[in-house]
Amino acid sequence: MRNLVTMHRRSGTRVDAALVAVAIVWGSSYVAAKGLTEVASAPAVLGWRFVIASLALGSVWLWRVRRRPGRGEVWTGVLLGLTQAAVLFLETSGVARTSASNAGLIISLTMVFTPLLETMASRSRLPRAYFVAAVVCVAGVALLVSGDGFRGPTAGDALMLAAAAARAGHVTALGALTRGRSCDTVTITLVQSVVCAVLAVAVDPGAMVVSAARFGSTEWAAAAYLGLACSVFAFLVQLWAVRRTSAARASLLMGTEPVWAVAAGVLLAGDALPPAAVAGAALIVGGSYAGQRIEARFRARRARQYAPPPPSAAMLENRE
Repeated sequence: MRNLVTMHRRSGTRVDAALVAVAIVWGSSYVAAKGLTEVASAPAVLGWRFVIASLALGSVWLWRVRRRPGRGEVWTGVLLGLTQAAVLFLETSGVARTSASNAGLIISLTMVFTPLLETMASRSRLPRAYFVAAVVCVAGVALLVSGDGFRGPTAGDALMLAAAAARAGHVTALGALTRGRSCDTVTITLVQSVVCAVLAVAVDPGAMVVSAARFGSTEWAAAAYLGLACSVFAFLVQLWAVRRTSAARASLLMGTEPVWAVAAGVLLAGDALPPAAVAGAALIVGGSYAGQRIEARFRARRARQYAPPPPSAAMLENRE
């Protein structure tokens, strides 16, 4: 029994580490994306990102899978591609119309929206302490991104709120559609990436051609980073991890993304880090750690509650 518990803890640690790695990669993506948007439109940046990602995932699929995908895998990938594209387009449009501080704070509400959606989907209510930890994380984001101050609500804020809801729905769908099912992670991620690429290119195909002519080696390197690290790696790891944990836990751990975004800005772009931002980062890390422990205990209790009873001595004797 102890061996099983130890194996479960080690597996949970690997999943948590994978989700934090996704948050780190996504946090660092803002530096690369910011440089690209100075020479290309947002749809063009997203288009090249997912064209590169689709080509790379196609190569992985030919190498590792090479089988006709099932209808369920295709439809799951299409649905996840649509939700992922909705998140990215809403985020990109929202950031362009509001302050960075407002955008960072509002998108962090995903950490609250996701457990609410998962609760409605699974009909298993998380303890109140989890939501306290999530609110602590949101407060940390408020401190972390408050360097340029907050301003009144704008249309961009509404778009960011929609993006937070869409991201919560996307993460919840990842687990609901794939957990416990015999579907291939690479196949679903490939379909998801192709859907995102098709939608991004369709929005502004002319900008794709113009941006290709403008890109130099630095821009292509940034586009490759967004496509390979922030899409191929992040999507594969995210789907693998969410199939092995809850959407709420995944959202909380990936909610540390603002910490890594600020860290990338400090290390790569030379941004200053005021004391309030340091305090905010500490709240996010502390709230995330507390929340994942609360969620882990909650899942462990439910597993014990619904586990089949051990065989009695009489049953063992009858078997013999």
